[in-house]
Amino acid sequence: MIGQKGIATSAGGVEKHVEEISMRLVKEGHQVTVYYRDTFMKKNMKEYKGIRLIKIKTFKFKSLDAIVYTLKATANALYNNYEVYHYHALGPASLSFIPKLFQKKVIVTVHGLDWKRDKWGKFGKAYLKFGEFIVGNFSDRVICVSDNIRKYLVCKYKKRDDLNTIFIPNGVNIEEGIGASLIKRYKLKENDYILFLARLVPEKGAHYLIQSYNQLNIDVKLVIAGGDSFTKKYMKYLRSLSRGNDNIIFTGNVSGQLLNELYTNCLFYVLPSDIEGMPLSLLEALSYGKYCVTSDIDENKSVINYDILGTTFIKGNVDSLKNKILLTLSSDSYKKNSEERKKYIKERYNWNESTYSTEAVYNSLFSKTEKIKCNEVT
Repeated sequence: MIGQKGIATSAGGVEKHVEEISMRLVKEGHQVTVYYRDTFMKKNMKEYKGIRLIKIKTFKFKSLDAIVYTLKATANALYNNYEVYHYHALGPASLSFIPKLFQKKVIVTVHGLDWKRDKWGKFGKAYLKFGEFIVGNFSDRVICVSDNIRKYLVCKYKKRDDLNTIFIPNGVNIEEGIGASLIKRYKLKENDYILFLARLVPEKGAHYLIQSYNQLNIDVKLVIAGGDSFTKKYMKYLRSLSRGNDNIIFTGNVSGQLLNELYTNCLFYVLPSDIEGMPLSLLEALSYGKYCVTSDIDENKSVINYDILGTTFIKGNVDSLKNKILLTLSSDSYKKNSEERKKYIKERYNWNESTYSTEAVYNSLFSKTEKIKCNEVT
């Protein structure tokens, strides 16, 4: 596995995806190698839940971090002579053509159309589009976490007759809700706050939510949970928007019991994103039975496709979001159908099924008599 920042980390959805899939592949008898970046995992870990880990030294600069890591990880993987090379995200996938030069099998999982993200400048966007070009023209198989992404790639690269794209959604772990203990450090209690939980990058839309909340006169707090990703200026902007409003609480990155408590005890969850792949935080919120208010982009609507799950507002429209929050609070819709939401999400987004589908993709690269061997997935 190449492309993730680390494993057993709260860095983001890609990292969670790789961890969940990898540890299940190990349980199925495979030996899986995950390459991680020293800039995101300080501990020199060599194994995690049966997964072999290899640390790659890189630079903590947005423009160099990913490409240096990917080049060094790819070289090491080739030295170890693996047969299957599984890249994650468009940036790292830009170098996925290198194993093809050595007749290796290459799979890419596309987690989102990253060139759309505002945090990238002209060069960054151009490089990510180059990564997409490599994926569309050279990969043996392309896994898409969203069917909308799959349809886009099929349409964009329709001239390639053998382009094989597969939709495999993210999964979710069903956790038991717990009481309010750790959240008391933020002066929070059960059912007295609205929750936003995601990386604090422009495309996640936390600024829309803060702007909307500032226009509301409600006795409910707003929790902004998550860390930055080379987006210090955006973090400063968010804090400037919230200045003077003590009811807006920033928690930073959260995991473990604190994450569980934040989901369990919130009134409802808000995801005002401009761009998504398959939003893991949205699936997680639903797995806790929480009502969700999201932007009306296709990737969110593909999840919020049933009235009891939540509602959508016009993407990027602060007034529309404000009105949906007021409507949700006044209608008490967030208080109802919690168990139905849990059941719905459990039946449709399952890590075990996603792993079996991924394993089937690996096996499809080989003849019936030459299925993937142990220790050959990286």
